[in-house]
Amino acid sequence: MDFFKKHFIAHKLTSFQTIIIGFAAVILIGASLLMLPISTADRQGAHFEDALFTATSATCVTGLVTNDTGTYWSHFGQTVILILIQIGGLGVVSITAAFALISGRKIGLMQRNVIQEAISAPQMGGIVKLTKFLITASLAVELAGSLLMMPAFCKEFGIGKGIWYSVFHSVSAFCNAGFDLMGVKEKFSSLTSFAANPLINIVIMLLITVGGIGFLTLDDIRTHKLHIKKYRMQSKVILTVSAVLVILPALYFYFFEFSSDSWGMSGGEKFLASLFQSVTLRTAGFNTVDFGGITQCGLSVMMILMLIGGSPGSTAGGMKTTTAAVLLWSAVSVFRKKNTTDFYGRRIPEDTVSHAAAILILYLALFISGGLIISRLDGLPVITCLFETASAVGTVGLTLGVTPDLCTASHIILTILMFIGRVGGLTLIYAALSSSGVNPSKLPQEKIMVG
Repeated sequence: MDFFKKHFIAHKLTSFQTIIIGFAAVILIGASLLMLPISTADRQGAHFEDALFTATSATCVTGLVTNDTGTYWSHFGQTVILILIQIGGLGVVSITAAFALISGRKIGLMQRNVIQEAISAPQMGGIVKLTKFLITASLAVELAGSLLMMPAFCKEFGIGKGIWYSVFHSVSAFCNAGFDLMGVKEKFSSLTSFAANPLINIVIMLLITVGGIGFLTLDDIRTHKLHIKKYRMQSKVILTVSAVLVILPALYFYFFEFSSDSWGMSGGEKFLASLFQSVTLRTAGFNTVDFGGITQCGLSVMMILMLIGGSPGSTAGGMKTTTAAVLLWSAVSVFRKKNTTDFYGRRIPEDTVSHAAAILILYLALFISGGLIISRLDGLPVITCLFETASAVGTVGLTLGVTPDLCTASHIILTILMFIGRVGGLTLIYAALSSSGVNPSKLPQEKIMVG
């Protein structure tokens, strides 16, 4: 304890540094556990590269894997992965705060500030109450999802395995992780064997959606019910953008990608597949169709959706729906020659627009540079590699099937992208530059022409 106080507390870590160190610590502990002989089905233990990649993917709720989860890992290994998913989905800080509340410890001002940053809360007031709601709501939704899926999974796999599969997939879906155990039917098959099962499709989609809209939005729904006018402006933006990003891609998939008879699907199955793929691209990582039949145009649409991701303060990753909304509406304001960006009668601060632009540039740089490097290292088509990097930095977990066969250097790149995608690029930069002083002075202004 003295060592901890001397080296960590004494240094007064910022909230950003605390978040990053917390995630890194959980990943390393998870990787160590996955390297144990008891963690793999063959009782040989995983290599460090596979263990670190899997632990990062689980903690960062991504879903990219180098080994099939259902067949390579033992029940112990799968349990470790599930715990990492739960911690990563709710956030290391939120889990720590929950244990503190259960043990009766008081949460100080510094801890409240870290929690505020971790769950993207607008203010520190009521943060403990919000954390309690975050934990209880998450467990309640995951339990409900498990119970709803049990009849289908128990019928398919038997009672014991069916219950385990229900719990695992419910937690994985709510946390937008995309890990599955369906490799027992066919390796790396995800939920393709349940493509025509309405129950599994609908429950998984609902879990993904509830987990991806953010806990502040859920708090608004709980508090104000259907009185949407009373919602926070952020919640209104999230719900609007989320609806658009589900409906429009679903229509595209239905009328263009799945319209061919070569898919062998009925009208109802096409509708279900279109809707599911549209929802899961929001950082969830499950799939019910083989992406090998998707056109390059379709893959491009999917990459855009993966990069946008879910909403702030949620279990999802990506640039976030609010970032996309701010950038789009800022552009519209420029087109209309307005000096401000407005949402629902509220003006958006200029620094928010600047942050959104910085996030976009950062994600595009990581996505493109990572894809190009992997393409060069492994000699694969650029669009294939860009799909994998979009999936990694957006913490989605969807793949075109090349991730397990990539070289070690490419796996390291994807691992870094998954970590940055979960903790947030700006969080990482703020943590690194936290000691830099802020200079209040301003240089002389001079215009530069753009566009």
